[in-house]
Amino acid sequence: MRRLSSLIRAYPLVIATLVVALIGLVLLATPARGAASWIVGAYALVIAAWEAVGMIRQLIKGYAGLDILAVTAITAAVLVAEPWAALVVVLMLTGGAALEDYAENRSKRELTALLRKAPQQATRILGTGTPEHASEETTEDLPVEEVKVGDLLLVRPGALVPVDSILVSEQALFDESSLTGESLPVERAAGEKVSSGAVNGQAAITMRAAAPASESEYQQIVRLVEQAADSKAKVVRLADRYALPFTVLALVVAGIAWAVSGEAVRFAEVLVVATPCPLLIAAPVAFLGGMSRAARFGLIVKGGGTLEQLSRVRSTALDKTGTITTGKPVLERILPAAGTGEDEVLRFAASAEVYSSHVLADSVVQAAKQRRIALIEAEQAEESATNGVVATLCNPDTRKAVTIRVGKPTWVSDYAPDLVLADLVPGELAIYVAVDNRFAGAIVMRDQVRAEAGQVLHDLSELGIERTLMITGDIAATAEPIARHLGISEVHTECRPGDKVRIISRVRPRPLLMVGDGLNDAPVLAAADIGFAMGARGATAASESADIVNRYDTLATLPLAVRIGKDTVRIALQSIWLGIIISVGLMLIAAFGFLPALLGAWLQEVVDLVAILGALRAVGPRSERITRSSPAGPTE
Repeated sequence: MRRLSSLIRAYPLVIATLVVALIGLVLLATPARGAASWIVGAYALVIAAWEAVGMIRQLIKGYAGLDILAVTAITAAVLVAEPWAALVVVLMLTGGAALEDYAENRSKRELTALLRKAPQQATRILGTGTPEHASEETTEDLPVEEVKVGDLLLVRPGALVPVDSILVSEQALFDESSLTGESLPVERAAGEKVSSGAVNGQAAITMRAAAPASESEYQQIVRLVEQAADSKAKVVRLADRYALPFTVLALVVAGIAWAVSGEAVRFAEVLVVATPCPLLIAAPVAFLGGMSRAARFGLIVKGGGTLEQLSRVRSTALDKTGTITTGKPVLERILPAAGTGEDEVLRFAASAEVYSSHVLADSVVQAAKQRRIALIEAEQAEESATNGVVATLCNPDTRKAVTIRVGKPTWVSDYAPDLVLADLVPGELAIYVAVDNRFAGAIVMRDQVRAEAGQVLHDLSELGIERTLMITGDIAATAEPIARHLGISEVHTECRPGDKVRIISRVRPRPLLMVGDGLNDAPVLAAADIGFAMGARGATAASESADIVNRYDTLATLPLAVRIGKDTVRIALQSIWLGIIISVGLMLIAAFGFLPALLGAWLQEVVDLVAILGALRAVGPRSERITRSSPAGPTE
């Protein structure tokens, strides 16, 4: 009963149409059978008038939509005494919303799956700070939106980490597959940051909230998914290109049939098979299917227009660190300043970098973990965009609070004038550390080129990319050897965010696909025809400004995104043309008088279903998954 009432609320016109049809059929079996045609015809004209009002509003705005055909077909069928054919057309119009909802729900299944997995509840510890002593009296359940930074949280076995948090328990295992695509559990130690959406292992643990829900990683992903799922503006335009020609063709064929035969009924018979549901539904379903297929591989596409752009992309620009390279450098050496030990430099740096969203931060934390250096929980921390992170820690040796700055030399030297630049060889990079405005040392690391990078660039070329360039903030000595190794001949080095925007604005041919990852890439990702953000570190500006967000840490999905764009547009066009061709064929048959209006109206319903089923091919097979051995191509 509840389901019926929800259906009535969701699709009142569909239910009303079915009720009118039922009443008409009942009347046909009674002496008042003549009233059936009047009731059915009158209802059909009311719906036609309702649709006409919306059509006129659109015409005033300068938009000639496909509703003209449906309204004309209903009116003509009633006027030539074919009210039941008119009612079938009404059912098609009103039922189109239900068909579209079904198709959209199926095509968005991967997107909605992400939304369902979003953390909803958190358990805050009020008393003791250990899960062993936590009880119903010492904890409270609350919505994730009410969690505050610094709250001590209890995460039970198998529960989701509610917000980005710092692990307080000694160690724990987490399933981070929904965030990174990595199927194996990941071990984290005390002091490490764990993103919201990770699933706790088999032991209860305590964590300290490091960010509110609105700024936590999984909630950021959910916001991006909602934005993608709600984006329809560009999708409709693909079908609009065919609206006016199809409408004119249908009216011309119907008019000729009437003029040649001298029978007004031919006009109605042609128009009832020319109703435009395949055009109205097929394109949106195909694009939503393509977005859902992309989500299966960790790609959040923010709109159908992005898929349409991907199908035509001709140039690609790539950042280096975290994009062409892993963004996870390995520790080469530590260069401590006088009076400071190597482990001390790494401990301070890693304890601060826990609170950074920069792609290099996790590498510093992992280096400390490998050396079994315990991290220090910060009293407060703040990231300085594109520069580094500053944190206040308690020095375990002196028991005094110290201010740690970790980041670029130009920024750190503003507070530590005694900073000494590290002597680097090509391929190396340095992170500088200051303690209480005194230079503490530098951490030298070497980044690694992604194993899949060469294959990805080859696949992009195979997909029609004519020009590829690297745009990076790194010095030439670091970037050019990597570019030569990958066969990239066009390299722009030492670029600031404004330089990157200026460079891509001049690149031809278009459209241009820009791939980046960090906060400093946000402007160029927004300025490109298509912005592709690597890594999807939730709260980063890169994810917010990009058109496509890659949730998994692999470049292999880049050519796959282009391929999905091409497949989606191809399937959408095929579905539209399939509906048009079948409709035109039925129109010609009806024009010669071989297709009664009622039969033609039911056949048009079949055309709708064929077009929708064709568009659903854009979802791809459920078994389709990306393989590590074949980076650029999916497998079944």
